[in-house]
Amino acid sequence: MPGATAVGITYDGGVVMASERRISYGNFVVSKTTKKTFKITDFVGACCAGMVADMQVLAMQMRAMTKIRKMELKREIPPNSVAKMMSTLMYERRYYPLLTQVIVGGVDGEAVIYTLDPLGSVLPDDYASVGTGAEMALGVLDTEFKPKMSEKDAVNLAVKSIKSAIMRDNASGDGIDVLVVDKNGTREFTAN
Repeated sequence: MPGATAVGITYDGGVVMASERRISYGNFVVSKTTKKTFKITDFVGACCAGMVADMQVLAMQMRAMTKIRKMELKREIPPNSVAKMMSTLMYERRYYPLLTQVIVGGVDGEAVIYTLDPLGSVLPDDYASVGTGAEMALGVLDTEFKPKMSEKDAVNLAVKSIKSAIMRDNASGDGIDVLVVDKNGTREFTAN
C-alpha cells in the first residue's frame, strides 16, 4: 500500500483535516503535488492515506450521493450519515476493496470525526491519524491534543503532527494541505 500521512482533529466549533502531498510507490516518488483532502459537502470533509485513486472515486461517489440525499431530505447531510454511507460503499467492495484509509469529519451542531478502514469499519474519535506516518503523528497528537482547542491551535497541531511524520516517514512529504470545516462551511489552504 502506498505510504502517506493524514490527520483529523476536532476543535471548539469545527474540524481540521490535513495531509501531506507525496505519493510514493516503494522507493519511487510518483508525485509531489497530490491533494489528499476532499470536500464532500459544505459541512463535511475527508482526508485519506493509501491508494489516492480509490479515494478520488469514493469522494466523487459520496459527493453525488450526498447531493441526491440532500434533495430528498431538504436539509444538510450530517457527518455521521456521510461516514455511514461511505462505510456501506466500502463494505460492499470488501472482496475487491478500495485500498484507502479515510478520516471523515464535519460539523452538525458539534464537531465530529470518524476513521474508516478499507472494509468500512467506522470509529468515532476526537482526533485520528492514518497512513504509514500515523504512529509519528499520533505521538504528537496524543501529547498535545486538548478538548475545545481554538481553530488556530488545532491547525497548528495538525501541521506539527504531519511535519513530525514527514521527518521520519520517507513515504510522506512535499507540503501539507489543510481543510477546515466549521459552521460557516469549508476552507482549504496549503501550509509549509
